[in-house]
Amino acid sequence: MKAAVVTFPGSNCDRDLALGFAQAGFEVIRVWHKDTALPEGTDVVGVPGGFSFGDYLRCGAIAARSPIAAAISAHASRGGYVLGICNGFQVLTEMRLLPGALMRNGALKFVCRPQGLTVANTASAFTKGYTLGQQITVPIAHHDGNYTLDAEGLARLKGEDRIAFTYLDNPNGSVGGIAGVLSENCRVLGMMPHPERCIDPLQGGADGVALFHGLYGALMGGMALA
Repeated sequence: MKAAVVTFPGSNCDRDLALGFAQAGFEVIRVWHKDTALPEGTDVVGVPGGFSFGDYLRCGAIAARSPIAAAISAHASRGGYVLGICNGFQVLTEMRLLPGALMRNGALKFVCRPQGLTVANTASAFTKGYTLGQQITVPIAHHDGNYTLDAEGLARLKGEDRIAFTYLDNPNGSVGGIAGVLSENCRVLGMMPHPERCIDPLQGGADGVALFHGLYGALMGGMALA
């Protein structure tokens, strides 16, 4: 299985994300934002956290229009897997690969802490390593993590079982306490918490391991793009 991890100017979690994939068994290839194609045979694309292009205009807006963005969109359109974390989630909403938008936190303050989550979906390749309703702790670190969506869109996410994670408490004011959402085919996941920052007990916890290992197992088991 091959994972391509994209780096933009201002990314600061790309190495952590690459390590999360590698630790699960993926062959990891690093991709620069000015590249126009993904490595041949890419199974999953990782769009990391950080502050791409300094968060100018809107968080993720410039990265969503970088040369590599077209290749990521094409990969997703073919049914390929994409994981966007924190700033990567913002990028995916700007690319319209996921619905909604990430706005300024409700309290207008940067939040950085271990955060309790509830696993709300276990049917996707990203979440199958958890049990439904399981409570996990995953770090957050964001200023614009307030997930915003209209009532119709929220009803659709709920009806289609596309909410991947919710906050135990709501640190940023997100609608429905949503911490992560899935695309219509459940092959694109965007989440604000950082599972790549909790893959070793030395980091204070390892609740992120199940995401990466579960994804690898799902792809190896036949859920990968044919």
